[in-house]
Formats: sequence, structure tokens, C-alpha cells
Amino acid sequence: MAFEVYKPRGEKVNKIPLVSLSKNSIVLNKTSREKLNATSIELAFDKDTNTLRIKESADGQTLKKTKVFAKGFFNHFGINKKGKFPASYDETENALFVELK
Repeated sequence: MAFEVYKPRGEKVNKIPLVSLSKNSIVLNKTSREKLNATSIELAFDKDTNTLRIKESADGQTLKKTKVFAKGFFNHFGINKKGKFPASYDETENALFVELK
């Protein structure tokens, strides 16, 4: 007989930064918040590549726990995507980049 051992928690997997977009807000998961380590953020959008940049900024919008209200940002750039999107973190800029596909 070949026995297989049951491991209830499995191997620990590094979690990826995720950014959720809703009608009115942007929500950062725990991994995203830990990478940025910011209390206020700056939002920017590149229309050519359809990429959202979230970066720490002293003059930016306040990050309230996990979310930032972004209805005006969405309206300004005509962003109507909703859902969870993976983010890539750039250490040199201390910024998250989210491609809205």
C-alpha cells in the first residue's frame, strides 16, 4: 500500500498583491498594503496601456483601512472596470501597477 500524508495547511504560498475596483472605490488587499506601506496614495492612469498606478504620496488621497474612494478618478478617466486585478510592485518607485484588461 502507498500511503499519502494529509497536510491540512499545505505549503505556504507567497500571496500576490491584488487591487479590487468597484463602482466607487479601490480596495487593496493585505499584500498590496504591506508593499506600499502608505497612509496616503496618489492615483494615476495611463490611457495608452490602460494601466493604473498607485503610489505613496504625502499630498495624495487618504487610504482608509483598505480602501480609497475613487469615483471622481474613475469618472475623470472614463474607467468602468470592476473586479479583482493582480498588481505588480516596483520597488524603485514604491508603486503598484495594475493592468486593466
